Amino acid sequence: MSEPIRNKKVEFPTAPTPQNTPANNAPISSHAQQPGVSSIKEEDLDRAAAASIFAQNPQLVSMIQGKLGSLVGRSSGYIESLPAPVRRRVAGLKGIQKEHSKLETEFQQKVLELEKEYFAKFEPLYGKRATIINGKAEPTEDEVKAGKQEEEEEEKAEEEPKTEEADKPIAAGIPEFWLSAMKNHISLSEMITDRDEEALKHLTDVRMEYLEKPGFRLVFEFSENEFFTNKTITKTYYYQEESGYGGDFIYDHAEGSEIDWKENKDLTVRYESKKQRNKSTKQTRVVKVKVPTDSFFNFFSPPKAPSDDDDDVASDIEERLELDYQLGEDVKEKLIPRAVDWFTGEALQFEEYDEDLDMDEFDEDDEDDEDDDDDDDRRSDGDLDEETDEDDDGSKPKKEAAECKQS
Repeated sequence: MSEPIRNKKVEFPTAPTPQNTPANNAPISSHAQQPGVSSIKEEDLDRAAAASIFAQNPQLVSMIQGKLGSLVGRSSGYIESLPAPVRRRVAGLKGIQKEHSKLETEFQQKVLELEKEYFAKFEPLYGKRATIINGKAEPTEDEVKAGKQEEEEEEKAEEEPKTEEADKPIAAGIPEFWLSAMKNHISLSEMITDRDEEALKHLTDVRMEYLEKPGFRLVFEFSENEFFTNKTITKTYYYQEESGYGGDFIYDHAEGSEIDWKENKDLTVRYESKKQRNKSTKQTRVVKVKVPTDSFFNFFSPPKAPSDDDDDVASDIEERLELDYQLGEDVKEKLIPRAVDWFTGEALQFEEYDEDLDMDEFDEDDEDDEDDDDDDDRRSDGDLDEETDEDDDGSKPKKEAAECKQS
């Protein structure tokens, strides 16, 4: 078995392997020639006025971004101004750098092979873990002994008198293991709504598979439930064919399997009651309209990369793509290997979160989005006027995950 998490956190440098691949290839910038313009003092710039100008002129912002983008990678002219012998030496250094890049790519391939080799050793442990969680087997005495952290507390608990709980039936395995583990992970818990919990109680295992080419697949296994017929739901992450700078594997896109929802059990939608009134007869009727809603199961419908014509939404899509990839990495690199530590909550002490994050900004954005959604949802039916009432009816989650929308 792997070593338990110790109470002391050790910082390790992160290698650019498939488990921490950057979403974008970083451009190479040259600082050979420093700008000759004097710096502008911060107090000389009226930030509020500048922000107002940009807010009122989105085309100006787009033009500036396009101009800056066209300058990336362009030569400053410094290299071209060097004498021919010096330029020849620079070319020689670039040739050496190419050899270095080849070795970096080879290194990353070796790292991936080593990961797969040890993953094959981890799999039997994951299988044994699953049998215990699902009540198909009991841990051995040696496994229990190795898992005890404080022997004195364990012995004290054994000496305590039996209570009436001893007469209660003992559930098989560890009920709601994966749901509890996921709820202790901050990013994953923000995606889980109250309605999702009822479905995730049937989650029996979460595992990972490597693809033949660089990439991985997450597999969520479920027991029979009232929500969908799938036994497994998967999410596959693919990398680009060519390696990035430094031999990194560059993330390309993700694909999720289709969920076969049972009738009226789709957790990714909710129903709104809309009152429609006839202008002539003044009679009203109530209709149910299906609208998307936040749900953990939107994780299996990943966002698509923006096209060249989607400049206005490209920034939002890029953020969602980055978040989607990071969630997959968290499941692969944190949840699956250390599931018991997430179940007990011990893993939380080793997580670092941004305490300075201003959640008020997200709340304001969410309110604006909801207003826009309400406007978009209004539609007419001939001479009918329409009034919309949200139908809670237990169908809308009480907990919304604003930053984890995958729909």
